[in-house]
Amino acid sequence: MSNIKKLSLAATMAGLMSIPALAEPTKLWEVSGLAGPECALPDSASGTIYVSNVNGDAMKKDGNGFIAKVSLDGKSVDKDWSTGLNAPKGLAISNGHLFVGDVDELVEIDLANGKIIAKHKAEGAGLLNDVAADSKGNVYVTDTGGGGVYKLSGGKIEKWLTDPIFAGANGIIVEGDNLIVNTWGVLTGNGFETSSLGRMVSVSLADGKFTELDGGKTIGNLDGLASLGGGNYLISDWMAGKVMTFATGGKTETILEDGQGTADFGYDAAAKIMYLPQMMKGTLTAYKLQ
Repeated sequence: MSNIKKLSLAATMAGLMSIPALAEPTKLWEVSGLAGPECALPDSASGTIYVSNVNGDAMKKDGNGFIAKVSLDGKSVDKDWSTGLNAPKGLAISNGHLFVGDVDELVEIDLANGKIIAKHKAEGAGLLNDVAADSKGNVYVTDTGGGGVYKLSGGKIEKWLTDPIFAGANGIIVEGDNLIVNTWGVLTGNGFETSSLGRMVSVSLADGKFTELDGGKTIGNLDGLASLGGGNYLISDWMAGKVMTFATGGKTETILEDGQGTADFGYDAAAKIMYLPQMMKGTLTAYKLQ
């Protein structure tokens, strides 16, 4: 179902873009006692951070996964807000519902009470991961295990992006008229081991045509993703355990090192606060970016 055509990077940029200088982030608070927290999604409207917890094997359908609610100041934690999931990962809000990538299903949850409304089975999915929603109510979910991106539209979910460049597709955001996707890399079939590291790609929401943002260079086992504007992004490398800035063209600068397990952070651009889940440590930490 994909009509992908590769665009020339040279046609869209004339050299490397500069990365805005960021000082080392300032730690504001930390919540411990979580269970394999993978994604943090801040919602300023409700004063809440939704945090997905794998709570076991990241690829297994064991029913142990859950979504916790943490207040924006880190003082209140509701670990049992939504339960009965398997290995939940990426999160996105659309039309009053929370969408969760959960192994081979895109799960839809009522924000009012945490109850599961629907489970959209993604046929052929290897391991669903991060989620994003556009202004039209379409929801996109990456398939790290099988590669590519699925799209939920009008209640129907189907594979939308299939090009090999999306092997190990992981972090995903909507930015204007484009979908920005980072990837884990090309999986070898041995767990999460890769034969080639991950990429950064921009995709037109209108027609699925894509642009390589990384200048053809591999970057890392990428996970978290947020826009800083002007062709600059925040990204995390799960295996290397660091958060970096990335500029279109491929230049990166490390701003934080927190050990292996640095996962899919949430970013409040207005407040310049990053909410970083650490899967191996079971923590969620808020950092102020300067």
